[in-house]
Amino acid sequence: MMMRVLNQYMLGDFVKNFLLTAVVLTFVMYVGAVVQAIDYMSRGISGLLIMKIFSLNIPFTLSFVIPMSVLTTVLLHFGRLSADGEITAMKASGVSLWQIASPILFITVLLSILCLYINAELSPNSHFARRQMLRDLGEEDPLALLEEGQFVQDFPGVRVYIGKKSGTHIEDIILYKFGEKGSEAEVFAHSGTIDFDRESRIMNINLQQVRMTEFDKDAPGDTTKSRTLSAESYPLVLDLNQMMSKSPIHKKPSDMNYGELLYAAQNTRRQFPDLLEKDVSRRRAKLAVEASQRLALSLSCFSFALIGIPLGIRSNRRESSIGIGIALVLLFLFYLFIIISDALVDRPEWRPDLLPWIPVLGCQLIGVILLNKQR
Repeated sequence: MMMRVLNQYMLGDFVKNFLLTAVVLTFVMYVGAVVQAIDYMSRGISGLLIMKIFSLNIPFTLSFVIPMSVLTTVLLHFGRLSADGEITAMKASGVSLWQIASPILFITVLLSILCLYINAELSPNSHFARRQMLRDLGEEDPLALLEEGQFVQDFPGVRVYIGKKSGTHIEDIILYKFGEKGSEAEVFAHSGTIDFDRESRIMNINLQQVRMTEFDKDAPGDTTKSRTLSAESYPLVLDLNQMMSKSPIHKKPSDMNYGELLYAAQNTRRQFPDLLEKDVSRRRAKLAVEASQRLALSLSCFSFALIGIPLGIRSNRRESSIGIGIALVLLFLFYLFIIISDALVDRPEWRPDLLPWIPVLGCQLIGVILLNKQR
């Protein structure tokens, strides 16, 4: 009877604080979206359509908000219990620390399952639907369509391959220009920059260190009539006004559900037939990293609870700033490994897909050790 009352007390207080924290964090993450919504309204887009666009972004936001809220709530919840002497009173009544923590650990397991569903199905499907909606409105950034290591056919009259992309800077470019009768030019460039005017939907590509083969317009298949040129720079202007309504939108790794992601990682050559052979391992590593990040992010709810409970008790302070400070440090370390794993996709031999698991398993191991010490 006593344990039932204790569990109800622990769960009720935790759920209330968790929901409050989640609402606050969601609001903070949506501040930028409010500014963007105002910009959409100024362009004459209906309020209902704007609500649909931003509602599709909610699953992606929740995939980050839920683990952050779990960690913050656990630290503040157990920090307050420790500061008020309630943990000591429970132990004196014969209740072990694992019994005190069990209802919180149970609910974080459920939250991990919820996050797994969001990351595996809901978030990628919503992300893809949002991209489609933005494409129909002409609001999607065409730069996002330029996938590294893959030929892109979304742009009118051209077929583009980008080896590397950093912001508006691109490297290792292969570009084919097409006319009504076939290929008009084949362009190889060492690097380049892209400038996109969102109002006019004109994309300016300025290529550097260019080698270009021009084909005869009347006989594009006759290589004897082609000519090869070299230039330090070559400007290319693309009018994208008609692109969005005609071409189908292709799924990126972030748009794939978990089943599609695993299939693409195991069958990379079949899934991406336009990939150059040298980029197959890099694309496979990118897909594996995406899959690991989603799973690790989902299980972080349970990991954060395991390490947050003993850390919250050890802080032994009523001030919320202590718990928030610890939460920020742990979140920084956790997401640092995610950022590093993204940065190392060019080094598939280093197994960047395993990096997101280091903070997850580390938090669980340290949490179990600390809980046993404080038992």
